[in-house]
Amino acid sequence: MSLTEQRSSAVSAALAKDRLGVPSVVFFVISAAAPLMVVAGSVPTAYAVTGVIGVPFAFLLLGAVFALFAVGYVTMARHVVNAGAFYAYAAQGLGRTQGVATAWVALLAYNALQLGLYGIIGSAAEPLLRDWFGGSPAWWVIALAAWALTGLLGLLRVDVNGKILSVLLVSEIAVVLVFDIGDLFNAAPGGIDFSGFTPGSLFVPGVGAALATVVAGFAGIESSVVFAEESKDRDRTVPVATYLGITIIAVLYAVSAWALTVPTGPDGIVKAAAQQGPTLVFNQAATHLGSTVSTIGSVLFVTSSIACMIAFHNTTARYIFALGRENVLPSVFGRTSVRTAAPMAGSILQTVLGLIVITVYAVSGLDPVTKLFFTFGAFGGLGLLTLLTITSISVIVFFSRNPSGETAWRTRIAPALAILALCVIIGMTLINFDTVLNVAPDSAIRWILPGIFVVAIAFGLVWGRVLRATRPEVYANIGLGAQAIGGGSK
Repeated sequence: MSLTEQRSSAVSAALAKDRLGVPSVVFFVISAAAPLMVVAGSVPTAYAVTGVIGVPFAFLLLGAVFALFAVGYVTMARHVVNAGAFYAYAAQGLGRTQGVATAWVALLAYNALQLGLYGIIGSAAEPLLRDWFGGSPAWWVIALAAWALTGLLGLLRVDVNGKILSVLLVSEIAVVLVFDIGDLFNAAPGGIDFSGFTPGSLFVPGVGAALATVVAGFAGIESSVVFAEESKDRDRTVPVATYLGITIIAVLYAVSAWALTVPTGPDGIVKAAAQQGPTLVFNQAATHLGSTVSTIGSVLFVTSSIACMIAFHNTTARYIFALGRENVLPSVFGRTSVRTAAPMAGSILQTVLGLIVITVYAVSGLDPVTKLFFTFGAFGGLGLLTLLTITSISVIVFFSRNPSGETAWRTRIAPALAILALCVIIGMTLINFDTVLNVAPDSAIRWILPGIFVVAIAFGLVWGRVLRATRPEVYANIGLGAQAIGGGSK
């Protein structure tokens, strides 16, 4: 093999190093959480569907739970560096077979979260196009335009994506804060009420549905570790970006959810949200700040959707890359572009899946918002909670087997508390899953969707055992990340 071929081979089997600093990783983390999409979409939905006014407190509570989870998560990141974070942590903590099972859950969850976004982009863009041009193409035409842009950017250098996300995200957060200020200066006759921040406003009938509805707003906080291989000074970048992302998301969402209630009063927010849905935020902005500001917000709602697609596309492609690199998936997925170091095959697979989903929903005539965006989002959110729980268990087991000098708080206490909190939230989510999906209590889909994860775990366990029996050299590399390239074993 020539020197050039050796260089190409080495580069194409690894992600780019030292391209992402703390700001870039934070942009990926928060962009995946899609602030304006959550404030305009998830928050009114949570009020309307559950009737619970403690949504602001729900965001703070979940922020605390995710921060608790992050203690063990970022500690593990110092000892296990792998773009397939959840999968790698489970493999090195619970065992290689369990790691493969976790990988299938991760692939399902992240694909669902990413693909579901194609269902909201049309709803976000159609009002603007009608105002500007007097008409709008079908939702799937708009979705295909976003699909093409996302697919193209997924093939570029990761730092290019980070710069694009930074511009979109700063603008997005700025307009959310402007909307919040407009609401606060236009309080209902009863004045500003802070009851939405009290535990009593959340822990009422419907609390499970409220938590399940808003938990997807935190999707993406774990992606800091996914980009660890491409980060500068990862021992500092990963924890700082993770905690900073969680704090910004929790506080921003809590304040924005509360500000939305100020013009209507706590007693009027549920009715207003039910009647106006995602347009509530923009209608209030138009009333308080003028149509121009509202239009800017609507434009950023569209870019928020696209930024979220870009972030999840990059994250999911890296999970696929991590599995391909270790031959858990076909090895073609473990190659990266020599020119951009982007995970090419994983990115292209994401693009193909997006086209299939858009086509199926367009041909079948299914509603893209309720049947694609919300259903896929709820499914992906449940998968995310499952992954967080498995990862916390893995952290405890890993450090019990590998003494490292880390404190008990980081390796046992915080992860154990996170497991307890996450299990409670998962239980509440399953109990109220019919409400989250907006289906009848006896609807089969409320059990079919969680059942898919059970099947995926079972399939993963079987596949892991098959690899151990038939391809022991592949099995030995599971969870090793970049070390797997050289065929090292654990």
